[in-house]
Amino acid sequence: MTLQLHDTATRTTAPLNPVREGAVSLYVCGPTTQGAPHLGHLRSFLAFDVLVRWLERSGYEVTQVRNVTDIEDKILSKSAEAGADWWAWSQRFEREFQDVLDRVGNRRPSYEPRATGHVPEMIELMQLLIERGHAYADGAGSVYFDVASFEGYGSLTRQSLEDMLDAGEEMEPGKRDRRDFALWKAAKPSEPETASWDTPFGRGRPGWHLECSAMSRKYLGETFDIHAGGLDLRFPHHENEQAQSHAAGFGFARRWMHSGVLTVDGLKMGKSLDNFVTAEQALGDHPAPAVRLAMVSGHYRATVEYNETAMAEAETVWERFRATAVRAAQRLGEHPVAAADAALDAVELSAEFRAAMDDDLAVPEALAVVHREQSALNTLLAARGTVDVTEVAAGLGRLRAMLDVLGLDPLGAQWGQGADASGGEHSALDALITTQLAAREAARAEKDWARADALRDALTAAGIRIEDGQDGARWTLETRD
Repeated sequence: MTLQLHDTATRTTAPLNPVREGAVSLYVCGPTTQGAPHLGHLRSFLAFDVLVRWLERSGYEVTQVRNVTDIEDKILSKSAEAGADWWAWSQRFEREFQDVLDRVGNRRPSYEPRATGHVPEMIELMQLLIERGHAYADGAGSVYFDVASFEGYGSLTRQSLEDMLDAGEEMEPGKRDRRDFALWKAAKPSEPETASWDTPFGRGRPGWHLECSAMSRKYLGETFDIHAGGLDLRFPHHENEQAQSHAAGFGFARRWMHSGVLTVDGLKMGKSLDNFVTAEQALGDHPAPAVRLAMVSGHYRATVEYNETAMAEAETVWERFRATAVRAAQRLGEHPVAAADAALDAVELSAEFRAAMDDDLAVPEALAVVHREQSALNTLLAARGTVDVTEVAAGLGRLRAMLDVLGLDPLGAQWGQGADASGGEHSALDALITTQLAAREAARAEKDWARADALRDALTAAGIRIEDGQDGARWTLETRD
């Protein structure tokens, strides 16, 4: 089976046929740095991180561009309210985004351009649109896209121009039609001088939509393979991007991919609903790999639900993956078997796992294969008598390789030298519990059953589940209520 991906524009799932054989060009809408990253950002970026990982695992050379919108209305207003320079405000939150994405194992893109660094490219694109009759300058510093001039406007979201007309909407000065959108915004006396640039049309700053068309063209060419982003960006942002790029004569994105929304306790996340969760809050409450697992375990086009029950399940599943991998690695530690530590991209993935991922990144079905592999490895490790370490190594290699596609290899460097579940906290906890288990084992050896039971009961009361096996006791965290 070849890789099949859904196209939002055509609403069909079809084989991936890249512009350049063996390579995939991908543009992902990045953050607008007005404030701290939230869970919705993680949900979208992680969905397409899995896409990149699978493309690379499938043998493609991937060029990923993820922009940074570092100037925009809300950045200017929020920085002014805080008494900060707009550029310092923007950089602060750009760094927060990068830190959070690093913590959840999101690979950095090939290029991460800022809007403010691409004004010449935007000017060139505006001039081209004006020459082709699809844009106009208002004479006061602003430039607008003329939606009525372009027949294909609305095709991405399947809307007609009539559907978009709001009779009650007040028309901005300089616009010819209420539906026209700004490519360039004239400088305002109330805004900092540093937040505007000179152009042939007057001094001003970029419109939100223009930057992505200009930057995707610069880094990926006039036609590229995939444009991705959150479902909430389809209109007006992506519709406007596509219109201005096609109107300029560019092929633009050959396929659109959109990630589903995130809900919190059954409702779409929003500050007005008092269910707004920042990425920092989620990572403070839960181990980073469990947050990642919760965000990617559903299908990328489906709604992902965040609540305490879902996170407790994610923590339990992650801990089981980690415990199995660590246990297998410990079993292999005394044997010169290199398979478990071989390059994971050399491990042959099962046909079932490949089929699931090739079917529009069907992660739930792929995880079912992972769980079966984990169960088989646990059975192998629990077998009495001599265990074939070659089989253990092969099973561990398959488990790690599949989880690595999801960014969740328990023994990989991301999660800390053999599966640190939460930034060093798991190692410290493991050391403490191991000491208690050693004391319990000594009490059992001395037939002091009362002390042995007391030690076990104390661990159980703390939420630690103990499982006695042929190769000793091991622990996992209990599922939360």
